[in-house]
Amino acid sequence: MVPGNDTQNSGFLLQGLSVEPELQPFIFGIFLSMYLITLFGNLLIILAVISDSRLHTPMYFFISNLSFVDICFTTTTILKMLINIQIQSKVISYGGCIAQMYFYMQFAALDDFLLTVMAYDRFLAICHPLHYTAIMNPRLCGLLVLLCWIISALFSLLESLLVLQLSFCTDLEIPHFFCEIKQVVLLACCDTFLNDVFMYFTSVLLGGGPLAGILYSYSKILFSIHRISSPQGKYKAFSTCVSHLSVVFLYYCSSLGVYLSSTGTHSSHSSATASVMYTVVTPMLNPFIYSLRNKDIKSALKRFFQMAVIKRKIVLDLKNHP
Repeated sequence: MVPGNDTQNSGFLLQGLSVEPELQPFIFGIFLSMYLITLFGNLLIILAVISDSRLHTPMYFFISNLSFVDICFTTTTILKMLINIQIQSKVISYGGCIAQMYFYMQFAALDDFLLTVMAYDRFLAICHPLHYTAIMNPRLCGLLVLLCWIISALFSLLESLLVLQLSFCTDLEIPHFFCEIKQVVLLACCDTFLNDVFMYFTSVLLGGGPLAGILYSYSKILFSIHRISSPQGKYKAFSTCVSHLSVVFLYYCSSLGVYLSSTGTHSSHSSATASVMYTVVTPMLNPFIYSLRNKDIKSALKRFFQMAVIKRKIVLDLKNHP
């Protein structure tokens, strides 16, 4: 089957979070603010890690990669909605919808894989501290991140190719603020059995597999922490995991909320509302979780701003006294 002519010519219509015209300026303002906070918050984390040599460690390397993926993830889902509200249009082209769906799935899977790799990093740091530096060398860190990109890209590519085989005829309205794959598949006017099976398979594999890895890592971590005799040692070991555990909890709780809202109710708009937590709120909170509880990142950000102020003064002095 090939896409229907109507779809190729006119694309899809994104209904967004509300059909009420008077609510659109409010939605635009709220989501623009959240997007800017997400963008600048995660950029600051990346700049802090790059600019401070003391943060050139595996843990902060993975944190900076997670921040980059969160920026891409939020941009993929939110930017088109903001543009559509601004130009008062609900249209997204067929190609644009497929591209948005592809990158959404890729960055969502990347988030999941990076959180798993970070759990493995904490497992090695706490359970095998003497071998940690030798095992988690820059080469292995780079390979792990590259592997995350390759696997997520392959799965999202396969999902997108399966959607490309579907035919869309008349009903082109997506009750969502972005091209979520399940909502797009529901609009097809042909058999979607293969798509449904593959979506279920990837949900179990990409969701359950990494979660099992995270739970296994933390079971070993908790066992190792329990064997530490010093209360200060226990606190120090566990404190290195608190930020990561908070992000994992937020990620999986929001993902579960999206899943339950899409299967437990018949309202597609309730699923779209639940997706806000997963696609916007979680990436926005991640920089705060890592910076507010992390003295190293707070110190690096402080030094970064101090250097920026000093450089600005030097530039102004040179302009005033050539």
